[in-house]
Amino acid sequence: MLTPTKVLDNYYLDTRCMLIEIASMLDRYDRASQRDSELGGDDRLDQIYQALTLLADREAASDRSERLLNLFSELD
Repeated sequence: MLTPTKVLDNYYLDTRCMLIEIASMLDRYDRASQRDSELGGDDRLDQIYQALTLLADREAASDRSERLLNLFSELD
């Protein structure tokens, strides 16, 4: 079993990279939306923001992965 410090030591850089990738995708989406505003919303973007809200909740139970899987399975 890893200590909390070891978890951060092992996964911090990869997680930081993934978060930067998410921010980059959202920036690209926003720029594309400014150039070509499509009518109507997209449920996928709403789900991404719901997922980010879930991840930002420090009080959330330790079932974040399961909750994200359930959230994204609703789209299918």
